[in-house]
Amino acid sequence: MEKVETGDILTLVDENDQEQEIEVLGTLKMDGTEYMAVAFTDELEEDTDEEVNVFFLKGEDPEQLSIIDDDDEFEKVSTAFQNAEEQGE
Repeated sequence: MEKVETGDILTLVDENDQEQEIEVLGTLKMDGTEYMAVAFTDELEEDTDEEVNVFFLKGEDPEQLSIIDDDDEFEKVSTAFQNAEEQGE
């Protein structure tokens, strides 16, 4: 499987077997794990002033992505993405 890149559209299947498309907003590798900042494409396409809900996934294989459950890991990844954005990466 190809490496996930910024701008890729992925399809997730939720706990109710509903498919939802997400767009990869950014990626970074930290401590040997690939992380992705993603948002639902529906929210990105809406022309509103509301904030888009961004969340993070981790994994080496797009078929085996998982949400970050650990609060410390989430904070670490969130800070790393903010720092990367500020540095223009």
